[in-house]
Formats: sequence, C-alpha cells, structure tokens
Amino acid sequence: MTMLQKLLDDLKIRCKSIITGGGEKINERHASDLMTARERLINLFDADTFQETGMHAHHACHDFGMEKKTLPGDGVVTGTGYMNGRPVAAFSQDFMVGGGALGKIHARKICDLMDYAIKTGMPLIGFNDSGGARIQEGVDSLSGYGQVFYRNVLLSGVVPQIAIVAGPCAGGAAYSPALMDFIIMTKKNASMFICGPDVIKATTGQSTTMEEIGGAPMHATVSGNVHFVAENDTHAIELVRQLLSYLPSNNIFDPPHRPTENISLSEDTGMHEIIPDDNKEPLDVLEVIKRLVDNGDLLEVQKDWAKNIAIGFARIDGIVVGIVANQPIVKAGTIDIDASDKASRFIRFCNVFNIPLITLVDVPGFLPGVFQEQGGIIRHGAKMLFAYAAATVPKITVILRKAYGGAYLAMCSRDMGADYVFAWPTAEIAVMGAEGAVKIIYRHEIESAADPKAKEAELAAAYRERFASPYQAAAHAYITDVIEPSRTRSVISLALRKTLSKRETRPPKKHGNIPL
Repeated sequence: MTMLQKLLDDLKIRCKSIITGGGEKINERHASDLMTARERLINLFDADTFQETGMHAHHACHDFGMEKKTLPGDGVVTGTGYMNGRPVAAFSQDFMVGGGALGKIHARKICDLMDYAIKTGMPLIGFNDSGGARIQEGVDSLSGYGQVFYRNVLLSGVVPQIAIVAGPCAGGAAYSPALMDFIIMTKKNASMFICGPDVIKATTGQSTTMEEIGGAPMHATVSGNVHFVAENDTHAIELVRQLLSYLPSNNIFDPPHRPTENISLSEDTGMHEIIPDDNKEPLDVLEVIKRLVDNGDLLEVQKDWAKNIAIGFARIDGIVVGIVANQPIVKAGTIDIDASDKASRFIRFCNVFNIPLITLVDVPGFLPGVFQEQGGIIRHGAKMLFAYAAATVPKITVILRKAYGGAYLAMCSRDMGADYVFAWPTAEIAVMGAEGAVKIIYRHEIESAADPKAKEAELAAAYRERFASPYQAAAHAYITDVIEPSRTRSVISLALRKTLSKRETRPPKKHGNIPL
C-alpha cells in the first residue's frame, strides 16, 4: 500500500467517524421524526451541492475532571450549497454531539460561515438545536455567543437571515434566532426560552410547563417570537424554500420578480360580492388579498399573532410584494401594540430588501383601553409611522373602507410617503367615525330633537358626505384616484410596474432613531 493510499484511507475513516459519530442515536432521532444535523443541510440544498466547511475542526473538551472527550465537528455542521439554483450558507447544530452546546470552535465555525455569507451576499440559514453554552469552556462560550450576535447584527439588512428552531434553544442560544429576520419553529421536540420552568419556580415561585413558556404554539400566538410553525423538519425546510422564493439574495439585488408579459387589466366583479352592504359589518381582508395576488397565493407571516393585522409575501402579475392589511374580523381591524410591532418590523424588512409594499386600509383607529395606554401604544404606534416614512421602496395604498384618525396616517397615507393612494367608493377618510363626530359636534341638537336617533343618523350621513367622502380627499389631492373595487388588481399592477424604477435618497445619517 502506498503512502498516498494510507493517507486516503485515513481520511475516509476520519470522515466516516465524524458523519456516523451518533451511532444508535441516529436511529432514535429518526424514530422521533427528527433528522440529524447533517441530514437537515443535505435536504435543505439541491442534490449534491452541499459543500461542508470545518468538518475536522473541534475542541478537545475536558468533561469536569474526566478524560478528554472529542466532539466531532464540535457539535455543529456548516457549509454552503444551492437552493433552487441560488447559493446559500447554512449551519446546523448537532444535538447528538455534546447536546449541540456552543463552545469556542463551535462559534468560530458559525462566525466563519457568517463572514463568508456577508462577503459573498448569500442568505444565511441556521438550524438551532442546542442545550446552550458549553459550561466546561466557561467564558469562551460566552465570548462565542457574543461573536455570533455581533455578526447577526452585521448581516442584518445585508442578507436575509432565517432561523429554524428544531430542538432546544435555551438561554443565550435564543438570542441569535431573535436577531435574525424570520424564525421557523417545529411544533414537536423544539423549545425556546431564557429561563426554564425549574428556574422560574425557584426564583418566582410560579409553576409552569415548557409548553407554556417555550413551545411553538405559545410563541406563534402569544409572544409573537415565531413567524412560522412547522410540523417537522421536512416541513420547516419547505417553509424556508417558500420564504426564499420571495426574497433577494442580498440588499443589492431586486427580489426574484417574474413579471408576466401582459398586465392583468380585466375587471374582477367577484370583488364586489365580498363587500358587505353594511359598512359596519366586517370585511375579511384575506378574501380581498386572494383576489389581488397571483393564484390567490399569500405566504402569510405570523398569521396566528396580532391577527387584527395581516402581513405576508405574494406576487402580482409576477412582481414580488409585501402586503400589510388591517383585518376587520379581528378587533374590528384596530391597531394595537402587537399589531404595531408586527407591521413595523415587516415594513422595515421589505424596505431593506427592495420589496414593494402594498397597504390595504380598513381601520377605525388605534385600540382604546387602559392596558393599551399604559403599555405604550403611543410609542408602539409611532413605530408604524416611522417605518412607513423611512421606507423608500414603492408604496401603494388602497383604502377599502374606514380610515380614521392617526391610524389612517399609520397605514401609509400620501402624507407618509405613499407613491399612489387609491380609494374605493366605500372609503371613509376622516378624523373619526361619523357617529362619534356628530355626537361631539351636534350633541345639543341631537338631544333636543323629537327623535334623537333619527336626527343622529341624518347628521351622520351628512357628515360622511361632507367630511369623510373619498371624493373630498381626492379634491384635496390626498388620494390619487377613486376606483371601482373590481379594478383594484389591475390598478395596483400598473402602478407597481411604473414604480419599480423608483429611486429616493434621504439626508445622510448613520440611521434614524426609531421609537423602540
């Protein structure tokens, strides 16, 4: 046997030892409907395109006075590959190796990958499956987390970052996903928390469960930390593919538009059928969106949290758009603290990655209440004003029905920088609703009338005609045009094509100071 052959055989043995190091643990994961760390990456990328980096990097770890223990790959698999023909960087923490705990070399591998992603303009995908910091390495582990967090911030707004929480994600480990653009969490076998049930019990006396503080359903509906919930690893990977199909590789590129040769100019009379006769009856805005976007396909983001506002990605005649829409069937479509946060972050994401914004308005105002005021609705609502005003991408607004008070401005009015503002004939644009306004303005006249209810209705109708009509707003050039609902898709599509070349500069500065 030649020296070269011996070396080649040694290489194969080393690689096999790293890849199959989990032994019987692999079968246990498969029985629990879990992929191994390396399988997650192989399934993420197009066939035969995964190129691993740092396979042989590891730290010889002393296990509290015991003999040295080798950690294959140092508990994380890193590399690059192609997704639908597009280069992507990804890492996958390996729970089968030391519980996927992060140490110095583990962090170094992730950081090297992140550095490569920012240099080459590749999206970053991370599978998080870790017990947290590697205690045996002490402050080196904390330093490693700090270096990862620092790079999360460097990458922010440069390349899309998507985190998949597919196992435990405890303590400091939860902050890297939180710093990324989107979090996908698997419904089973995954948890994300800062302090576990035992710590909470010991420090506060409160009894709780892991599902209550760290499960995917809670994060998707209560905390709002999670953007998508996946059934399993396979579904999580499919969600990544769907999400990336709408996103550019980096902030220099445009989104992956697929403009159709012809713009849809035909009328959609079916739009008229979903509009209630009574303006007080709620309109399901998702039904409106389905009629506006190609094939009715909307990738809704955070669909189970702050449901009084809907956000998501779609295409209109092939052009990628981000949609922000009030949802009147939940809390009458009012804007509250959570809805403000949900919309603002999405608006800012779309802006940094050159995705045009479509805003659908049917909002009676900000949600009134003691909790909202004490919780800082002023500060949170200001985030929406800031996000829209700061956005320089094409912004097209359609006022469907109610658009009252400060919430009208917060939903991207012409004054907040919208390029086009269209309104349906059903639109009401005013400081407040007609009923509330006449009760204030004409209180004495209503109270002294023979039939107060009839008088109030008469005055409210007159108020709408004089002060809230879309034609009144159009007369003062606050809206671009009043359109038939059936023409909404064609009008938006035309406006989109005309604004794709939009360029807008702002005063030079480090960054604005958004009211956080």
